Amino acid sequence: MQKIQTAEAAAMPGTTALSEAVARALFKLMAYKDEYEVARLYTDGRFEKAVRETFADGGTIKFHLAPPLLAERDPVNGHLRKKSYGKWMLSAFRILAGLKGLRGTALDPFGYTAERKMERALIAEYETQLAEILRALTPANHAAAVRLAALPMQMRGFGHVKEANVAKARSCAVDLIAAFRDPSQTPQAAE
Repeated sequence: MQKIQTAEAAAMPGTTALSEAVARALFKLMAYKDEYEVARLYTDGRFEKAVRETFADGGTIKFHLAPPLLAERDPVNGHLRKKSYGKWMLSAFRILAGLKGLRGTALDPFGYTAERKMERALIAEYETQLAEILRALTPANHAAAVRLAALPMQMRGFGHVKEANVAKARSCAVDLIAAFRDPSQTPQAAE
């Protein structure tokens, strides 16, 4: 972040749009919601409190999930199929939340899924783009750099939804990289 701030201050004194875009995007890419985080969010007490406050009888809790290690794929579209799970999933979530220390280690069973591999690759791709921005940032390409740096904010969702959004962002990145390298080009895909 310091290098980005320094480069932006040199190219565009008094402007922080690039630094802000990078900070937001890096946070988004690095703080993805994996299975451990979802489990933590469901078991930190806020979810169950909200259910108790909303439904006097406690309601009926059902989770519609497509666990990456258990879900079957739809033969037509290849997407993981969601299944319905009852309130007992909260117990499973508590166990899973307690195993967050496995995240990123060789013992992390979710680390081998295609989605986790993609999320780690996105961080590396972004760092490569930032390195190019650092080497060549000028007042003329600053606007393209800001749009390029903000692209990860479009990568929302989980599973096939996220995959589609990543593909769209990567497609936009092609035009934005070209516009960054040659500011006379208009980045059509980003508009």
